[in-house]
Amino acid sequence: MGSKMRDWINKRSPAQVITGYYLAAVIISILLFSLPAVRKPGVSVSFFDTVFTAVSIVSDTGLGVFNVAETYSVFGYFVIMLVLQFGGIGIMAMSTFFWLLFGRKIGLRERRLIMVDNNQFAISGLVKLVKDILIITLLTELIGALIFGFRFLNYYDTWEEAFVQGLFAAVSATTNAGMDITGQSLMPYAHDYFVQLVTITLIVFGAIGFPVLIEVKAYISHKRRRLTNRFQFSLFTKITTSTYGILLVIGALLIWLMENQHYFKGMSWHESLFYALFQSTTTRSAGLTTMDINDFTMPTLLLMSVYMFIGGSPNSVGGGIRTTTFALNILFIYHFAKGNRSIRVFNRELHPDDILKSLAISLLAIVLCCLSVITICITDRQHPLIAIVLEVCSAFGTVGLSTGITPDLSIIAQCILMILMFLGRIGLTTCLYFIGGGLNDAKFHYPVERVMTG
Repeated sequence: MGSKMRDWINKRSPAQVITGYYLAAVIISILLFSLPAVRKPGVSVSFFDTVFTAVSIVSDTGLGVFNVAETYSVFGYFVIMLVLQFGGIGIMAMSTFFWLLFGRKIGLRERRLIMVDNNQFAISGLVKLVKDILIITLLTELIGALIFGFRFLNYYDTWEEAFVQGLFAAVSATTNAGMDITGQSLMPYAHDYFVQLVTITLIVFGAIGFPVLIEVKAYISHKRRRLTNRFQFSLFTKITTSTYGILLVIGALLIWLMENQHYFKGMSWHESLFYALFQSTTTRSAGLTTMDINDFTMPTLLLMSVYMFIGGSPNSVGGGIRTTTFALNILFIYHFAKGNRSIRVFNRELHPDDILKSLAISLLAIVLCCLSVITICITDRQHPLIAIVLEVCSAFGTVGLSTGITPDLSIIAQCILMILMFLGRIGLTTCLYFIGGGLNDAKFHYPVERVMTG
């Protein structure tokens, strides 16, 4: 039976195997969350709600159909944090960690899976990449947990509760899960700017992309050793960092402008600034919030939906179409309007395949989200359109922000959200390769003919 299973897996494409691994993670999570010990005494959860929660946690989304703090025990909190690691760091990264731990050799097949799961182009250096991802993520979570733990001593009666809250907050922020065990997200710390700044830092660390953090680590090491040769950041890091930073600043500015005479009216400048900055950061992929987003106006909710649709960076804990995809689309439009055949940025020329892939991902994502909104509008007519749009974008971007309609949605709507969360986690590139099997070069070509467009 074991050999037949291995033979069957070996015949599948890496994208199909990765998808299967994430489905297996969901099934295992369902079994874990079905254990009586993970819930508080006297609390029962339906099987469907358990499935929805498992998909939400594996995908690091945080959309929920019940209050986590009122449902799960302390043991359940630790089970959630364990599953969040698989969703945040990645199935193959965590699998590689256990393979190395038990002395298993990382073969060519495993390296190909790691390459697909982490959006890499080369098969060399993958094991080192995984080690760096693990070290950076776990170290970030540990430092964040210690900082939060000591800070939360001001909020909780016992040090045990303070450090459990701190650990969960650090893991949730770093993996951009959007989950909390306060029962009110980060609203209890709405005026604690220190907690918010630490949370923003952890969110950015998780969403900016592991390759960026690894390059920054290499840059620091290069400077520390005082090497004479100049350190060169990759084009990916330059595009990702600049796009992420620009979107963060513009988002905060737009939220502040749109809510200045509404929700922020009467607030001090620093209070409104932190509200705007935090919401701009968390909307990208984190889902934590310092306020009830129902208090925002419709233009702000639409902006947040767009930001969730864009999501985090490739090879990060975020979902959505990803920042580089958005950046390549904007660059393509700009250069096409100027009549340029090639697209140049940061003294480099972009590969045509990357442009085509970004356009394909964006088109597929738009169609997918539009169909989801239309279907949910048909099945759940009682909810406002903006609430449904935000819910769909939140699921696809694996964010977790909601106007509170998730528990009231029909089973069909919740199934759609589960599919979006799952696709948002594995990525639409993996989804496309799952269907098509990978890249194929044409063996022959037909005559070329032009078609009118536009």
